[in-house]
Amino acid sequence: MSQQMLFDIAEFGGGPPAIGELERWCVGRGHRYIIGVDEAGRGPLAGPVVAAAVVLDLAALDAAWLAQLDDSKKLNDELRDQAFGEIQRLAMGFGIAQSDHELIDEINILQATFRAMEGAVHAAVRAMDVPIDCVFIDGNKTVNLQLPQRAVVKGDARSRAIAAASILAKVSRDRMMRAYHEKWPLYGFASHKGYPTRAHRDAVAEFGPCPIHRRTFRGVREFL
Repeated sequence: MSQQMLFDIAEFGGGPPAIGELERWCVGRGHRYIIGVDEAGRGPLAGPVVAAAVVLDLAALDAAWLAQLDDSKKLNDELRDQAFGEIQRLAMGFGIAQSDHELIDEINILQATFRAMEGAVHAAVRAMDVPIDCVFIDGNKTVNLQLPQRAVVKGDARSRAIAAASILAKVSRDRMMRAYHEKWPLYGFASHKGYPTRAHRDAVAEFGPCPIHRRTFRGVREFL
């Protein structure tokens, strides 16, 4: 069974989040290979939830590309796109997985998010021949993995591995939603990426849901 633990932030000293503090904590405890996991797309009314997992070798923490990583929400589109390519080229390993709108409606958004996270980790470790010391998941819940793991609240602001995963997940999902915009331009997916903005909610009310809308979500189910 996996170790399922919520990370005690007091172990960082209890201060405000600082990017890279999780990696420093790991190095201090003799860890070398870790995985950071994050997701994008739990809140939207349409499209998939996407998760990513990034494998880091802590012996290479001084790499320039790692020093530039931060929470995806703090980076603009250009910097995220640049980091997206660098992570895929330079990380020890990575995986990206999604749960589509149909699975979200079938098993609920939380379970669908867990499913995507599990798939991302499995994809990341598929070709790994080194022992993973721990998987760190952004948030307050762990998932079904046969690996040591911890949940880290505000992990994308504390860990470069989780920040890298957040970038892969967000950029991947944003690109999907821009492609969906070409198919269903009435809803404005290219601008809001499926999130429940006023313009998006008004479009659903006027035109009804399109095939990728989450039919169990408030703001969609009323207009079926």
